[in-house]
Amino acid sequence: MKDLLFIYNPQAGQGKVRGRLSDVLNVFAAAGYLPTAYPTQSAGDATRMVRQIGGNYSRIVCCGGDGTLHEVVSALMDMPDPPVLGYIPAGTTNDFSRNLDLPRDLVRAAQVAVSGADMPCDMGRFNGQSFVYVAAFGAFTDVSYDTPQQSKNLFGYLAYVLEGIGRLGNLRSWQMKVEHDHGVIEGEFLFGMVSNTRSVGGFKGWPAREVALDDGEFEVILVHPPKNPMELQAILHSVFTQTPGDGEGGPLIGFHTSRLTLTCRQEVAWTLDGEYGGDHKVVRVENVPKALTLCRGERE
Repeated sequence: MKDLLFIYNPQAGQGKVRGRLSDVLNVFAAAGYLPTAYPTQSAGDATRMVRQIGGNYSRIVCCGGDGTLHEVVSALMDMPDPPVLGYIPAGTTNDFSRNLDLPRDLVRAAQVAVSGADMPCDMGRFNGQSFVYVAAFGAFTDVSYDTPQQSKNLFGYLAYVLEGIGRLGNLRSWQMKVEHDHGVIEGEFLFGMVSNTRSVGGFKGWPAREVALDDGEFEVILVHPPKNPMELQAILHSVFTQTPGDGEGGPLIGFHTSRLTLTCRQEVAWTLDGEYGGDHKVVRVENVPKALTLCRGERE
């Protein structure tokens, strides 16, 4: 039998994995794997365990939200020959799972994790840190990691919305220089996002034809401060649907690039895959083409 390391967050998604654990492990065994199951104990625990023992397994499967996936990927990106990664989404929004066409049912997702099609995926580097699908700064980007887990479990995605509404009166912007594959942009920005995904925050993103997980490029959105409440509403709608702008003259700019450098005189707080990514004056983001192989399902 082949060895499989199963790392799961027992608190994710109202703890639903705990009630299906036996069923999930049975799927792995039926597929010819001898699974080792490890429930994460705290933040960063998934990264620690994969770094310590992940190289001993032919396949790794993680179960939880985007934060759990981020932790596992952070460790795999440091390996010279990382194993195939399966993902069972069990969090609040499960953004990245939409790119992989994964079932919502845990047992069906477990079957995909061991028998789905292998898919090479680009990953990101952010000042040396790894991320899976999004790095962002500015308005509302801290909502996901500031929202208490108890609220997430009780209200689901509505918890993020309620937390975000309370931030509307405290929006700020930063003067930045943005260097990318196609030139340089300078201006004041309320929000910025570097992504490789069709969904962010539970909202569908760029048109599917413009997002490829293995094309070596990110999709980038930069948002100028609104001039009035009506423009703010229009900007928020554009951000949540990731609708690109028409150029530097509009309030929202969208473009594709394989790398970029953002420079600001003040430190700016960033999030990586919805988790706190630190405060930085200079940020260098690089796409790592086809860095990991993940399992994907069939598009429904």
